[in-house]
Parts: sequence; structure tokens; C-alpha cells
Amino acid sequence: MILKSLEFENYRNLEHTVIYPDEAINVICGENAQGKTNILECIWLFTGGRSFRGAKENEMIRFGEKYSKIKAEFFSEERDQKIEILIQNGKRKSTLNDVPKQYLSQIIGKFCAVVFSPNHLSLIKDGPEERRGFIDGALCQIKPSYAITVTKYKKILNERNALLKDIPHNRELEDTLEVWDRRLAAEGAVAATERIEYMKKLIPTASAFYDGISSGREKLELQYKMNFGGKENMTLQEIEEILYNSLKKRRQDDIYCGYTTAGIHRDDIIVRINEKDSRIYGSQGQQRSAVIALKLAEAATLGRSKGESPIILLDDVLSELDPSRQDYLLRRLSGMQVFITCCEQNVRAENIIKVNEGIIDCVEKKTDFPDD
Repeated sequence: MILKSLEFENYRNLEHTVIYPDEAINVICGENAQGKTNILECIWLFTGGRSFRGAKENEMIRFGEKYSKIKAEFFSEERDQKIEILIQNGKRKSTLNDVPKQYLSQIIGKFCAVVFSPNHLSLIKDGPEERRGFIDGALCQIKPSYAITVTKYKKILNERNALLKDIPHNRELEDTLEVWDRRLAAEGAVAATERIEYMKKLIPTASAFYDGISSGREKLELQYKMNFGGKENMTLQEIEEILYNSLKKRRQDDIYCGYTTAGIHRDDIIVRINEKDSRIYGSQGQQRSAVIALKLAEAATLGRSKGESPIILLDDVLSELDPSRQDYLLRRLSGMQVFITCCEQNVRAENIIKVNEGIIDCVEKKTDFPDD
């Protein structure tokens, strides 16, 4: 997959510009708070996902303007394609190849990218929600229908939770839990099955990458932990039945708590380094290396599933790595289109994009490099 051109209008602090990236490494450099990360965020939005910075739609519109518009021309699935996204009134509307899409989810899987950000250390440091979000986000790009499954599950879960809060005031409503439990178990089983299959592909790849990053000195282990007691080699029907029985068994606890205590929304990925929980015992360097391994594995798994490499976005990641880890990361990304933000242009690149107060004041193409 190759991004051929990128245009933004009224997008954050960026001046209206069209960028024509190189097919290999593109470095976006400039001082802090000039708009470098805004460019990566803009590219990421074409995946159909939300901002990797957690920004709301209105925050992506230039101050004083009523809308923001971004456009991308890219090569994928052996043909030229284009996406346009309009951000207005707190919503995003998309057009794919000149065809308006009713829902943003309809463009998921068309433009594929993987983003690395210092914020992604939360994958290890924070709670299970971050790690579930990592799996779900990766799966949505591989299998867009998975996004529909997760959306249905969350909607049913919210309905069940609302019912649980009402039951203490209206006990006859308790009988209606049966319907919601069956529906939640059915959607949850589909999502759990997809997660389990994805982890089977991700785990050996991530472990191999971590081995390379640590030069074989450390071992990374990953385990998908199901809150409801399911196991890896179960059928869809078996998972659904276990989910349902778990919901049924905990009904009284759920009524007391006012929320659903069992289900895939409470699953987790256990990350161990040298057999120790990395969240508790891992050093800053080990945690960072584990995140890089997970992200490299995400990119590799996505590339194998799609038959073409995703676009790689590195937001101020290299400055956090020592030279050997920088070299390993860039070597593993060879052959992919990469966008890197940094304060100083100290990375060998085919294309240098300089940003100053939102203005792309210099786009420099490198045609040759000095010998090492």
C-alpha cells in the first residue's frame, strides 16, 4: 500500500497543502508543537479509526473554521484509489473513490496503517482496556466486519447494564435478562473467536521480533486471558455456551453491582518478559521494546492478511530508542512506506518534509546518500 498524495484543508494548524510522499522513508521534521504529529494523525484517520491521540472531531478543525477536509490518493489492491473525509459539526463523513459512504465504518480495511506513538507505552502500563483496544483495532483493519460485531456487542452490553440498574427498582424486569444474556453471549462468542485466532498469529511473530530487539537476551510471552473461563481450542458454539452460563451464574452479582461482570469486555492480554509480568516487573526499556514488538507483529500480520504492507507511522518514537534498536526497527520496516516525525532530520530518508507553525515550508527529495 502506498500513499501517493495527501491534502488537508483547515486541519488543525496545518496550512492548506498537498504533499506527495516518497514510497520509502519520509521524515517529517521541525520544532515541537509545529504540526508534525498532525500530519500523521491526518493519515491515520483514513483507516476509519479515531484519532490515535484520543482527540474529538471538533478539535481537528482549524481554529475559527467550521469544517476540515482531508484527501488521500493511494495505491492498493492493484489500483489507484482515493478517500476524502469531511469533519463538520462533530462528525466525519467519508467518500471512497467518489462514492459517498453512509457510515465511516464502510471505509475500514480500505486504507491500512499501523501507528507507533510514545502513548502506546500504555499498552503495557495501563489496564486491560488498552490491550483489548489494541486487538480490536488491529482486527478491524484485517476484517472490517469485526467492527460491526464489536459495535453490536457494546450496544447490547449497554442495554444490559441499563437494565441491571433498573431491576432493583422493578424486580419483574429480571426475567428479561435471559434475552439479553443470549444476545450478548452470541455476539461475544463471535468476537472472542476472532480474537483467539488473531492472537495465534500475533504471538509467535511478536516473540520473534522481541528476540531480535533484545539480541536474544530476553524472552517475550503473550497470553490471551478470557475473563469468562473460555479456552483457545473451543468451538464458537462452546464459547457461546460458556459465555451464557457465566452471565447466568453472575446475574445476582451483576444486579447488585449494576453492571456486567463477565464477558469479553473484561478479557486481557498478559505480557511476560522472562516469565515475569511486564506491567509490574518490566523496566521502561523492556516495556518499550515489548510495545515495538507488538506493533511490528501487528504490521506483519496485517500485511500477510491483506497481501500488501500497511503504511507505517512513527510519531517521535526513534528518539526514545538507542542506536541499535533504531537500526533494528528501520531494518524490519524496509520495503514499507514509512512516515517518521522528529525534531531534527537525523534519519536517512528519501523524503524530508519540514514543518514550521503549520506551514510545509520545505519538501526535499533525496536522490542519493553519502556512503557510510
